[in-house]
Amino acid sequence: MNIKNLFKRKEKRNDKPLTINELSQLVINRMYIANDEFIQGYDLIKKYPRSVSILGSARFKPDNHYYKQAESLGQRIVKDLGYTVVTGGGPGIMEAASKGATEAGGKAIGFTIKLPKEQTINPYLTEYVEFEYFFSRKTLLYFSAETYIYFPGGFGTFDEFFEIVTLIQTKKIPAVPVILVGKSFWQPLLDLVHKQLLDTENTISADDENIYKIVDSEDEIIEIIKSAPFRQE
Repeated sequence: MNIKNLFKRKEKRNDKPLTINELSQLVINRMYIANDEFIQGYDLIKKYPRSVSILGSARFKPDNHYYKQAESLGQRIVKDLGYTVVTGGGPGIMEAASKGATEAGGKAIGFTIKLPKEQTINPYLTEYVEFEYFFSRKTLLYFSAETYIYFPGGFGTFDEFFEIVTLIQTKKIPAVPVILVGKSFWQPLLDLVHKQLLDTENTISADDENIYKIVDSEDEIIEIIKSAPFRQE
């Protein structure tokens, strides 16, 4: 039996508060699951040493212009650079980038997450690992690429964007290119960051705004990826 299913059987909730022993067992169970997810995720990363992570909304349909742009970019990452495309493995932007990569003859890997809605596994993945927990999934996404590309999205995309910016700002991971696609979507957010966090409250430094960059040109994105250092360097 899969280790996740084994421990999930022991995590069935009831209306009674957890005892100390039950809480302790729950923590231990989740540690085993997370550890298993880390091992599977790192084993997958090691098979694809050159990759680009593409993140964005799961809700965009094939007729959406961001979907089409992500699909085109996935194709070029494979054709122009020979890199693997890494996504969260779901629909929307993730599906588009994976489709572009595989239909161009390349590889697309996914770190999928179990959700009550939206998260279905797209059919264009070469390989994937399914995660129970966001924190372990995000850890693998943050250590799996030379460049991170963010298309418009919702709370999840914002969470992923601000977390990687924080990791780079605090030097928990090496500085890597963080590209935001869609100026009309991202510029109001960055204006708010500049005005409130930098100018008004002084809660970030001016250099922190250099961590990310809005880029809508595919040619420029490809050149940025091409110039990014490899992980093992």
